Amino acid sequence: MSPIIRFDQVSVAVREKVILSNISFALFPGEKVVLCGKSGSGKSSVLRTFIGLHAVAAGDVYFQQMQLTAASVHSIRNATAYIGQEPVLGAETVREALLLPFQFKAHRNQRPSDARLIEVLNRLHLTADILNQKSSHISGGEKQRIALARGLLLGKSLYLLDEITSALDAESKQAVFDVFSDSQLTVLSVAHDKEWLVRCDRILELEAGRLVGERTHGNA
Repeated sequence: MSPIIRFDQVSVAVREKVILSNISFALFPGEKVVLCGKSGSGKSSVLRTFIGLHAVAAGDVYFQQMQLTAASVHSIRNATAYIGQEPVLGAETVREALLLPFQFKAHRNQRPSDARLIEVLNRLHLTADILNQKSSHISGGEKQRIALARGLLLGKSLYLLDEITSALDAESKQAVFDVFSDSQLTVLSVAHDKEWLVRCDRILELEAGRLVGERTHGNA
């Protein structure tokens, strides 16, 4: 089985400061892998590097068998749902934010009905009345779940998640856990939440931009 994501001795520098150094790992279809470490250790930088938000200074990044380059980055982003700690929804209302990707030619024929929008929102412990709320008026946790709903509506199978459960109550958190229990979804995440960690297959430990350890689920 070929990996979906592979980092091969990847180093990244921002404004001449090295933020990732010689990072190598692979993520296989259906796996749930979490990046752990202190603040500033490079966890979020790994996610951002994969979608081309940080330039690779050395080494190579691959999506399936495709190398991350200026020419391929658009295809990689199209195949990936990246949900940061404070997602930019890009539209005035939640309904418009959910439907935004379906304005483009690639997804125009897949525009979901209101019933489908409500179905996906309910899965994430969000009620239908949020559709008419302004995107600027909803909480950070709600924005993350709206961004997740958009990924689900688009049928994405690869998710990059940055602290997606940190702002959620217990019921909302369980709803997110239930979504990602799907073996068809592949997840690379950043998290400190112990409940999230125990649901992941592998834990990658980062320190000062280096990968310093790896644990499989159930092994301390």
